[in-house]
Amino acid sequence: MPLHPLNTSPAGARDQSLLSPSDYYDADAASIRSDQDTDSDDDERQLRARNSRELLAHDRLVLMEEDELDQLVTETRRRQQRERSGSALPIPNPLRLLTRRMSDVSQSRSRSRSTGPADSADDLALDKRGMRRARRKAKRDRLLADAQHGEDGELMYEMEEGGMKEGSSTGESSDREDSDEADRKGLLGVTEAKAKRSRDCRRWLLVHALIIVAFAILFLLAWKVTIETSRRKSAQVVQSMLSNGTAMFAPTTILISLDGFRADFVNRGLTPRLNAFIREGVSPPYMLPSFPSVTFPNHFTLATGLYPEAHGVVGNTFWDPNLREEFYYTDPTRSMNPKWWLGEPFWVTAQKQGLKTAIHMWPGSEAHVMSIEPTYVDKYNGKEKLSRKVDRVFNFLDMPDVDRPQIIAAYVPNVDGDGHKFGPNSTEIRSTIQKVDTMLDKIFKGLEDRNLTNIVNVIVVSDHGMATTDVSRLVQLEDLVDLNKISHTDGWPLVGLRPKNPDDLQGIYDDLKRKTKDMPHLDVYLRDVDMPERWHFSRNERIAPLWIIPKTGWSLVKMDEMNLKEAQAQGLVYHPRGLHGYDNEHPLMRAIFIARGPAFPHKANSKLEPFREWFHPSVWFCTTED
Repeated sequence: MPLHPLNTSPAGARDQSLLSPSDYYDADAASIRSDQDTDSDDDERQLRARNSRELLAHDRLVLMEEDELDQLVTETRRRQQRERSGSALPIPNPLRLLTRRMSDVSQSRSRSRSTGPADSADDLALDKRGMRRARRKAKRDRLLADAQHGEDGELMYEMEEGGMKEGSSTGESSDREDSDEADRKGLLGVTEAKAKRSRDCRRWLLVHALIIVAFAILFLLAWKVTIETSRRKSAQVVQSMLSNGTAMFAPTTILISLDGFRADFVNRGLTPRLNAFIREGVSPPYMLPSFPSVTFPNHFTLATGLYPEAHGVVGNTFWDPNLREEFYYTDPTRSMNPKWWLGEPFWVTAQKQGLKTAIHMWPGSEAHVMSIEPTYVDKYNGKEKLSRKVDRVFNFLDMPDVDRPQIIAAYVPNVDGDGHKFGPNSTEIRSTIQKVDTMLDKIFKGLEDRNLTNIVNVIVVSDHGMATTDVSRLVQLEDLVDLNKISHTDGWPLVGLRPKNPDDLQGIYDDLKRKTKDMPHLDVYLRDVDMPERWHFSRNERIAPLWIIPKTGWSLVKMDEMNLKEAQAQGLVYHPRGLHGYDNEHPLMRAIFIARGPAFPHKANSKLEPFREWFHPSVWFCTTED
């Protein structure tokens, strides 16, 4: 309930209609009024210097007295109404009688037995007035006693307790009954406000931090792109341009692969141009191919510097258990799909560096590897004449400066084709070797005619050698394994087996080991158990889990290819007459590597130690300078 301001006007100015009825007079009300402090007392108190606690106590007393008077008026009206209705006997409230003190209860009982109804009513009224006076006096004394600390002390107390009202100049304070709760609520409000500000601050910092990180990432990406672009441009700019007298040439390399050209073919007196090239340049006695020593895996190893198990082309034919498809090298619709070719070939690396490339029939160049195409690419044509290859090389070299490729790679399949057909020791292969050497001679003479001998790098390589076959070195595959248990056979002349039921793998392996125990020309290996580490031929699921590896010159045949017993009885000749794919370290599988040009500053006729053909594609960056 709000406190009303203290009214200091004379008592006669009050509206008496608010305190007593106009038609009736109540003696109790008069007696109560007579006991109250007079207006002069109020004036005297008003004149005194009072603190806020005294004013508050006085206001409460006045309001309490007014409430009691209102209650008396209401009770008087109710009693008069009952008298008008014919009953003049008030009925005392038993509950109130029980609350009287024991002495008052005893006296009231004795009086009630000795007096009549009228005396009983007067006694009850007197008792009530006395009780009210006592309660009022006790409360007034208590309130006044609480206000005796003085205004200065009270103000200090209120200020310390936080109870001063805003704008009060006399120490007027708020009610302190719930000050602790208010303080707690206030503190909680301040704490919550601080926590909210802290959360807002952290949120602000987080948002701005994310924005800064995002800008930093964008900046780094832009910086990286700028550096990469600048590097590519600078790589093109810093290349030393050489003149042949008629045009300016950037560093240029010609790579020629002679498929199936065995390392010892240069010792047969059939290759004067190659022998002269060896004396002019740098070469090892031989280069080791990768295993298996077949065309597609080795040409992609030459192009990427990766083992077949890493670049994914693990054979000329193989089954991919994840793709559920078969790779077959002579079927371009299947083999020339980029999903098979997992490495980065040199033409892709060169294109990414801003160089132009021209690829003539190189295995894999038509496969759209990494979706980056050579600048110029010629599709495979097994019937193309050697002279056409010479013309194609010089078509590229004679292009204008802006169109001329800096890497030219050409694939020559002739030696391999005739080696399979006639054998590596046949008269026909000797003629083919001579024709290929003549082709190389035309290329070197064309470079001399264009004054490019000391400007253009030339590298001649092969992918593997060749071994002679014979019907006496054949084994019937069905004699070793029940093909009804096999779902796929990979490779040739070595054979990879994929059982229909993987649980049969160990049993088939054990059976093969038992049957080949007396066959020294056959080896049996489990891919994941005992495959020789030096072959690097086990870490790819495209490699079959079980392999039969024949010794060099031996081969496995199926019944639908040849009935071995009948063929041997009839003296039939087995075709092909020449094979490869055997142990890559066997002498008959050795390949060649010969190089000459400004990127190879070796002395003429320099000799290197034999190495594997997995040299890194950085070799092809001999076309650029640091």
